[in-house]
Amino acid sequence: MQLGPGEPPAGPWRVVPLDDLVQLLLTRAGEPRNRPRIVAVDGRQGGGKSALTQRLAATVTGAQIVHTDDVAWFHGFFSWAELMADGVLSPLHRGEPVRYRPPAWVGRARDGAIVADPSAPVVFVEGVGAARRELMPFVDAVVWVQSDRSEADRRGIARDGGTPEARDFWYEWAAEEIPFLIHQRPWERADVVVCGTPAVAHGADEVVVAPPFDPR
Repeated sequence: MQLGPGEPPAGPWRVVPLDDLVQLLLTRAGEPRNRPRIVAVDGRQGGGKSALTQRLAATVTGAQIVHTDDVAWFHGFFSWAELMADGVLSPLHRGEPVRYRPPAWVGRARDGAIVADPSAPVVFVEGVGAARRELMPFVDAVVWVQSDRSEADRRGIARDGGTPEARDFWYEWAAEEIPFLIHQRPWERADVVVCGTPAVAHGADEVVVAPPFDPR
């Protein structure tokens, strides 16, 4: 697997039921009082975070998802930590409902809002930087999605339309993502590593996982 700069290879990989992964995360997150568990799903762009998060949330009745891309929309690729903390995570920790319109949503008249219910059993925060250091006081458990860079690039560019413009934007993003992840090293905070581009055969109700990285 071709990894990004500074990221160590995970392993050994093994196939487990998706339900087992969910139970591990809920156990690691504990049972906070009067608020949801907050689980961050982090990894490189195009590496399978969104698909995994949808699968995780579908197994927990009432689970909700917040995407970092929505908070970052027309704000900055990675300059949104304060917005996420103040607009979403702090209210949830206070047991308050979230209906947040980031500044760019207001300025560009984007409809709707980022919504989260404090009575939800778990809120998954998904996106590159979901487990950044600035947010860890609000996060109860972390998944790092490790993926092959070339496959993530292929997937992401195809997802965005496969045009020259999509390719140019992808590599503009990568020019900021690479140093951001080198600095942040979010994989070191993971409670479990999930393979987003697995070569191991597995079923539709299974995932390929590895233990957290040894902090030593």
